[in-house]
Amino acid sequence: MSTTYTKIADFLREEDGVTAIEYGLIASLVGLAIIVGATALGGKLNDMFTFISGKLVTK
Repeated sequence: MSTTYTKIADFLREEDGVTAIEYGLIASLVGLAIIVGATALGGKLNDMFTFISGKLVTK
C-alpha cells in the first residue's frame, strides 16, 4: 500500500508537464502580441504611405 501511495505522491509532485505547458502558453502569448503589433503597425504604415503619395506631384 505504501508503494502505491509513494507512486501517487511522486506523480503529483512531478512538475515537468506543468513547465512545458507554461512555456507553451508564454510562446503563444508572445506570438499573439507580435501578430497584433504587426497588424496595427501595418495599418498605420499603409495610412502614412497613402498620405505621402497623395502629397507627391507627378509631372
